[in-house]
Amino acid sequence: MADTARFDTAAPTDWQAWQDSWDRQQEWYMPDREERFRVMLDMVEALVGTAPRVLDLACGTGSITDRVFKRFPESTSTGVDLDPALLTIARGHFAGDPRVTFVTADLKDPDWRAALPHGSYDAILTATALHWLPSEDLAVLYGQLAPLLRTGGVFMNADHMPDPATPRINAAERAHRHGGMDRAKAAGALDWREWWELAAADPVLAEPTKARFEIYGEHADGDTPPESWHAATLRDAGFSEARTVWRSPSDGLVLALK
Repeated sequence: MADTARFDTAAPTDWQAWQDSWDRQQEWYMPDREERFRVMLDMVEALVGTAPRVLDLACGTGSITDRVFKRFPESTSTGVDLDPALLTIARGHFAGDPRVTFVTADLKDPDWRAALPHGSYDAILTATALHWLPSEDLAVLYGQLAPLLRTGGVFMNADHMPDPATPRINAAERAHRHGGMDRAKAAGALDWREWWELAAADPVLAEPTKARFEIYGEHADGDTPPESWHAATLRDAGFSEARTVWRSPSDGLVLALK
């Protein structure tokens, strides 16, 4: 567990170290994570320009916001999430940056949009988060997003989107991917469970982490419909166009245009 030494409990909390550790833990599952972020921001620039007002949906530690600011310094972001531990890291990491606001809200709450500080956004972005929602709840959420975007605004969701029509391909891809994960794990990579164990042992994050597991439990209740479902559901929700703009063997990035 190579990251353990990074967190000295006698020193002030190193929020950058927690942000970096979260990124590495996620990259263990998704070695192409930065590539999906690059394509996401390419499409933001192509469709809404280089100073977007962004809604970082299910923002976690603010991984998307961090990359938005590095690429588009004149942008602003509103991060919304329910996870108290990840939001604690996000607020610490971005403390003092006037470009970002973080909001605690439950995306299953029909009134979650009332907590947002802005009425309109250029881009709504999310990655590897909405699979926590069952498809019926995700369809409801998609219907709530188009009114938050200005005309010409974009929504993008990068997540697990396997194709159920190709079970043998899916099985081979999964076996190959998990072989790489096993090798990285042997070299010291932290998995999801181990990362949360570190958070639970940290004096600052212990209580938010406990609260987080009281909210979510150990595992997601959602499912992973294919990209065709996402595109069709987004069009039904009021978007004029929707399609995949990036694809890995297991994941997709679906873009919807208002």
